[in-house]
Amino acid sequence: MEPDLFTAAAEERQEKDPSSSPLAVRMRPRTLDEVVGQQHLLKPGSPLRRLVGEGNGGPAGPSSVILWGPPGTGKTTLAYVVSKATNKRFVELSAITAGVKEVRAVIDGARRATGGFGKETVLFLDEIHRFSKAQQDSLLPAVENRWVTLIAATTENPYFSVISPLLSRSLLLTLEPLTDDDLRGLLRRALTDERGLKEAVTLPEDTERHLLRIAGGDARRALTALEAAAGAALDKGEPEITLQTLEETVDRAAVTYDRDGDQHYDVASALIKSIRGSDVDAALHYLARMIEAGEDPRFIARRLMISASEDIGLADPNALPIAVAAAQAVAMIGFPEAALTLSHATIALALAPKSNAATMAIGAAMEDVRKGHAGPVPMHLRDGHYKGAAKLGHAQGYVYPHDLPEGIAAQKYAPEELKDREYYTPTRHGAEARYADAVEWTRKHLGRGRS
Repeated sequence: MEPDLFTAAAEERQEKDPSSSPLAVRMRPRTLDEVVGQQHLLKPGSPLRRLVGEGNGGPAGPSSVILWGPPGTGKTTLAYVVSKATNKRFVELSAITAGVKEVRAVIDGARRATGGFGKETVLFLDEIHRFSKAQQDSLLPAVENRWVTLIAATTENPYFSVISPLLSRSLLLTLEPLTDDDLRGLLRRALTDERGLKEAVTLPEDTERHLLRIAGGDARRALTALEAAAGAALDKGEPEITLQTLEETVDRAAVTYDRDGDQHYDVASALIKSIRGSDVDAALHYLARMIEAGEDPRFIARRLMISASEDIGLADPNALPIAVAAAQAVAMIGFPEAALTLSHATIALALAPKSNAATMAIGAAMEDVRKGHAGPVPMHLRDGHYKGAAKLGHAQGYVYPHDLPEGIAAQKYAPEELKDREYYTPTRHGAEARYADAVEWTRKHLGRGRS
């Protein structure tokens, strides 16, 4: 690394007094063998093993990598291990604070180090998804020519957040959420390790289970919660971290959710699919996750309105008014009370009879239009209000349905080439059974009914 004066002073202080650093920092692995989880990325010959100098690739040098995974799964930790284990020049930047100027300075330094001293440079760029396209473009020459070996970290889907040229020049390594066993091993090591709590307190099994639950697969959060709870226990003079002490210290579980990332779409998708599947309990679970994560209530309400037409339609004609009313109420009241309204609408939609007939009908009609199946509007249906329309034959011969006893006029409505096309195929679910009868009756009286 190339720390500035203040960074160097902070690191010197931490070396003299390790307890001044957070537990999560103190317990960072020093080698790849100490890394918890992600064993699929740490096999012999893997890109990360080669980055720390293991193995001899001959003319094939180490590859740039993009580390993609949820928070707390070890992206920064892996970069830290590389920085400590490699004999290469290591530079760290964060996309939160760095820009093109800083990137170019690193690249210039890397070229000088390579040309003057034959020393390779590893650049760790955290939060790469925060870089604009132009900022990411500035990395391309350096990665292309291997002036730097890039380790980029992101919590967002790189296929959406990282430019394609940079993706094609790097290996994408996906980090998996840590399992309870992974976190359990990490917590137990932190309790006894000299860098950790040095057996100052113990962690009973019930407290450990709750700690794993609130950590939500995030190692950093697990260690932060452990340190806070241990401090509270020691202040009380207790030899163990009781469940009560942990609950007093950390009152809410971690919600794995990024409103701008994959979870935003994955959880929203799961909510809608649970409603479609009529699983009211699963739908409420996903709704709760979105609410707890601070999702915009208007976004949730919009999804419910779409679901009301897409998956319920005329099987329950009240579904859409309920969803629209919920959206209007949510816009007026906001959280926390909006949670009640969203729950009301979600339950109603989940338990409503389902039909996608309206969805399929407009889809089929639009598909015909896209294929060019349109044809001219029949003359008697054309607008006849303007001067000269009658001379063109517009609106001539049109039969006004309200003048007939049954209120339906058997005349041609669709263009000639679509006169026998039927788009709407109603189900007999819920209230749509009534519409099924109605469409059968009307098509028969229009002379298009199937016998």
